[in-house]
Amino acid sequence: MQLDSLSWFPGHMTKTKRMVVAEMGHMDAVCEIVDARIPRSSRNPDVDEMAAGKPRLIVLNRVDQADPAATKRWAEHFRKKGYAVIEVDAKSGKGVQQFAPAVRNLLKDKIRAYEEKGQVGRVLRLMVLGIPNVGKSTFINKVSGRKTAKAEDRPGVTRTKQWVPIDKTLELMDTPGILWPKFEDPAVGVKLAFTGAIRDDVLDREELAARLLEYLVAHYPDAVQQRFKITAADGENCFELLEAAGRKRGFLISRGEVDFERISRILLDEFRGGKLGVFTLEMPEETE
Repeated sequence: MQLDSLSWFPGHMTKTKRMVVAEMGHMDAVCEIVDARIPRSSRNPDVDEMAAGKPRLIVLNRVDQADPAATKRWAEHFRKKGYAVIEVDAKSGKGVQQFAPAVRNLLKDKIRAYEEKGQVGRVLRLMVLGIPNVGKSTFINKVSGRKTAKAEDRPGVTRTKQWVPIDKTLELMDTPGILWPKFEDPAVGVKLAFTGAIRDDVLDREELAARLLEYLVAHYPDAVQQRFKITAADGENCFELLEAAGRKRGFLISRGEVDFERISRILLDEFRGGKLGVFTLEMPEETE
């Protein structure tokens, strides 16, 4: 499938969206997990409509793999829009201790109103939303201190809603990851593919890897030079850059041709695993 015409909306996502809308009225707030490397592209635009009127918390996840300066700019961007924001690395657990205090601060007026009605200690219920493979289940496991939510490094693992207690007065509803029917901006689909939010088996992996390498060469040249020993001068287009990277790594097949499949897989795996460095692939000002 060509990247610029990417559309990915399995049937279970329609069912999930209906469930989210039906349950939303029972929620005190909504927690949205986004990938700090692509904070705009990893946000489902339907969430704003589905969660209209609800207090919102944005969790910038995978900050360990994102450009720290860019993460700070994104956090400020979301705060200016009225959201509470925390920065975490769910895999290691870094920053997750901020979650419960951030929720209670976000809902302090609602908590006070409950107490005035004599409902001291009333359980707060939050719905946790996020696109596939954004680290939602891993975050819930870490913040709850248990292995309740199934977590795997591939999209679409969670398929049903699950209630997860955090403490005596805070519960989370974990929901399946949902994308949206069509990416109006083709660049959004490409960035989601870079991070693995869309399964590689529906994509042209070599084109994906070539375009990722082209972006990194343009925006993070030192990291690419250090890891692959190539610069912008090694190719006039993205496939020439990918070929140069394959040659530098010694990934050759018969007659000295580059093994594009291998270098593409390695590049994507190293990017997603954080082995290439820390990168943010979009900035807040680009969204305005």
